[in-house]
Amino acid sequence: MKPIRRLHQNLFWVTLHLGVFFSLHAADNETPHQLASAEINHPPEIGRDIYNFYCYFCHGYSGDAQTLASKFLTPAPRNFRNTDPKELTHDQAKAAISNGRPGTAMMPYGNVLSGEEIKAVAEYIRSSFIRSSRSNTKYHTEENGWFNHDRFAESYPFATGEIPLDTPTASLSDAQRRGLRVYIESCISCHDRSKVNDPNVIWESVAISYPRIGFQAGDSLLPPDALSGATPFARHDIVPSIPNLSSIERIGEKLYQDNCAFCHAADGTGKNWIGTFLEPHPRDLTNPDFMASMTEQKLKQVIRNGLTGTSMPAWKSVFNDAEINAVVHYIHRVIHPLSGFDD
Repeated sequence: MKPIRRLHQNLFWVTLHLGVFFSLHAADNETPHQLASAEINHPPEIGRDIYNFYCYFCHGYSGDAQTLASKFLTPAPRNFRNTDPKELTHDQAKAAISNGRPGTAMMPYGNVLSGEEIKAVAEYIRSSFIRSSRSNTKYHTEENGWFNHDRFAESYPFATGEIPLDTPTASLSDAQRRGLRVYIESCISCHDRSKVNDPNVIWESVAISYPRIGFQAGDSLLPPDALSGATPFARHDIVPSIPNLSSIERIGEKLYQDNCAFCHAADGTGKNWIGTFLEPHPRDLTNPDFMASMTEQKLKQVIRNGLTGTSMPAWKSVFNDAEINAVVHYIHRVIHPLSGFDD
């Protein structure tokens, strides 16, 4: 049995990684420093904090560009750890951060970061990755919302590439199979697909970016009041429980929760972990002001053709008309009623 399912080319992974072309902004006025990684017994470094907030998604936490984004982007993001210091001077790094690099996915940050912040992150990249090839700071700390992260140690070999993700499950031990499940259902959203034996397969994960509260990991269970990878977002990944769904609504529920929830959240708010960091944010489908003007036909058109200038893709090559209709029925019944909906 393959541990992961194949993914249609236009599904949410491509959508997610197109979001790196937009500036990332934290919700509720949180700053990069508040959301960036922390390392015990080491003072905060502004360059590291900015890198971990803006740059890691393509270039990786350790600067090696071993990310899922690099599998989709051409040319691939720069691997700083394999870069000669003479190939990327401090001034060249600042220029690339400020102005972007035409013909690549490197966007300009001159209107997002101050001059001092650009200088700091450029120096951090050169000192930590290019000159020293140091690993980045520890991210999974309790300060960052990761309660007792070592309880997920069985998944570490898949994150480091020690065990390829497409290793036949029959050859894995019980502990390794548990670790693979944790990795696929949670870690892969940020750590990407790590190492695989077949690089030509696009992989799919569950639409969630951190271990759920109560997530079973080995023989331990996260307590209900424990910190998780993104505690403020956890409630938005709870699938609404609505009794007596019709057959078309049940089809729509599966399609929505398997695909749309990755950005719009299970409850339709767009306030889950991934939705919060996409810019512009995915629509809050529970917002009565926005939904007041949303009709059945308009929503079908948006799903079918996408929205230019946003991370909302066209799903017409993924969903057929009947499936789009089912998703719209589900949204109308469960998330927010649509104006003029024809039941």
